[in-house]
Amino acid sequence: MVNVERFIEQSIKEIKREVRGKAIIALSGGVDSSVCAAMAHRAIGDRLVPIFVDTGLMRKGEVERIRSAFGHMNPCVIDASKRFLDALKGVVDPEEKRKIIGETFIRVFEEVGREVGASYLIQGTIYPDRIESEGGIKSHHNVGGLPTEIKFDKIIEPLRDLYKDEVRRVARALGLAPEICERMPFPGPGLAVRIIGEVTKEKLEVVSEANAIVEEELVEEFRPWQTFAALLEKGTGVKGDQRIHGWIIAVRAVESRDGMTATAIELPWEKLKKIETRITSEIPNVSRVVYDITPKPPATIEFE
Repeated sequence: MVNVERFIEQSIKEIKREVRGKAIIALSGGVDSSVCAAMAHRAIGDRLVPIFVDTGLMRKGEVERIRSAFGHMNPCVIDASKRFLDALKGVVDPEEKRKIIGETFIRVFEEVGREVGASYLIQGTIYPDRIESEGGIKSHHNVGGLPTEIKFDKIIEPLRDLYKDEVRRVARALGLAPEICERMPFPGPGLAVRIIGEVTKEKLEVVSEANAIVEEELVEEFRPWQTFAALLEKGTGVKGDQRIHGWIIAVRAVESRDGMTATAIELPWEKLKKIETRITSEIPNVSRVVYDITPKPPATIEFE
């Protein structure tokens, strides 16, 4: 078990030692990048440039949430949504999607780095990211999804040896807000890995709304490790006495300690019915909703 106070002290020393000049912090709003941002801010102060890249693949309302939570750091918010969507056009392979997103992130950070004179990139890679990328389970955008050529002097990953529950303990010790400390994991590639096949604007709009409904219904009441909606394919349905060919949404809610294994939560039938009713009534082009009960393994938590 990590000694939290010692870890914070050593991480701040490491960042001070490694960063000679300005550094960009890849800020996402999740607990991992928030912990990195807090420690890096203590280490190098105004030499830290917090960057939030709006990929268009984020949760509903995420940009506003970032501005509110990190306003004291004056984060630079970059709208790169069209750039990411264009890069993903026609791509259906999950690994290719992850690698495209990883490379696009890096290229955006490199461009900002040149503009502000930053030669270092700090990011919130944690130990399970490394295990799954290096083990070939899937490429995380900040590990296996990175391009081979990167125009930074160094990438600094203070959390590289920690599991998620340990990161949360560090967050609490740093005095971060509870809504950040306890926030559910969200994949670096965003909603792109909650869409089977090609990522399109229509699919993103559907899965974003469905994801928001699932979070509203389950997060506070059931406190899952992770819960979300994924868009699968199209299936037939009936709405308003008319046959439709609409999207199929899968709901996922799991319990886990570290994300390496997970079990599906046995949700009450009435809650599942409410989620189905809300999704199919509030999103016109959804025809059906299913609940995924598969543990990890054999499944992964995310769909891609």
